[in-house]
Amino acid sequence: MHTPRPSTMRRALLASLAVAGCTLLSGLVHAADWPSKPIQLVIPYPPGGSADLLGRPLAMQLQQQLGQSVVLEYKPGAGGTLASQYVARAKPDGYTVLMVLAAHAINDSLYPKLPYDTRKDFAPVSLVANLPMIVVGSSKLPAKNVPELIQAAQANPGKLTFGSAGNGNTGHLAGELFASTAGIKMTHVPYKGSAGVVNAMLAGDIDLTFDSISTSMPHVRSGKLHALAVTSAKRSALAPEVPTVQEQGLKDFDITGWYAVVAPAGTPADITTRLSQEIAKALKNPQVQTQLAASGYEPVGSTPQELGAHIQREIDRWATVVKATGARVD
Repeated sequence: MHTPRPSTMRRALLASLAVAGCTLLSGLVHAADWPSKPIQLVIPYPPGGSADLLGRPLAMQLQQQLGQSVVLEYKPGAGGTLASQYVARAKPDGYTVLMVLAAHAINDSLYPKLPYDTRKDFAPVSLVANLPMIVVGSSKLPAKNVPELIQAAQANPGKLTFGSAGNGNTGHLAGELFASTAGIKMTHVPYKGSAGVVNAMLAGDIDLTFDSISTSMPHVRSGKLHALAVTSAKRSALAPEVPTVQEQGLKDFDITGWYAVVAPAGTPADITTRLSQEIAKALKNPQVQTQLAASGYEPVGSTPQELGAHIQREIDRWATVVKATGARVD
């Protein structure tokens, strides 16, 4: 058996260390140079919805801070899972990121087979904002508050229709949980995005919706729709005159929509940390805060670690709701 001479072993070791060093240096340079080209922010719903209303001012401010274009890419469908699948398979270089909603956590238990792993295929970046939801009635719904809505549903089991921005959307589960908690039956009608729900409401095609306050409130102000309640534990600053569901008898009913940014798993931590810091900075911009407040958003900002813990809690929470309500994807 031949034993390599010390000088040979030393040269081999130095060569290995050089390769490792170059690899590490390459990664550091890559992270330090980010971003050097446009960033794609994928929106899982059509234009005009709550994710779009949040994504536009955020993208514009990030462009100014980063010196690169932040392009909104819309990939609606299947309750946000098409966009999630697209980003999960994207190159983990920080140039393709995804705006996720609470539905991202809901889908983990609502869909029997997802083409990605919610827990493993994404790198958390930042929690962006919270947004209260509102129970809104169309012109065909005579009920003007929660007790009247429950009475109407009890008198007509299964006949009242509530729309949502899609199967698995927060509005879908909010409606299912409301019905389960109140002991009533309503029929769910899914649409492709909040804009589709609002249009159906304005046309009188459905009775009510559990929608983001940002998309429905303008039509409430115009008198075309009427607000019955907000679903959060406290009233919204955007509509302080609208009582909560809890105030109207359904104790412990608390659902608030949330929005966050994630990247493909494997994205360098330097990049996700940098982006989370830039998002937090953008959310503190006075102009951005004014724009978001006008639509009812409550800016948050978080570290990647905080978002990761938040998503895990939400996955666990909604799994319980899905099981309790019997909600399913039609």
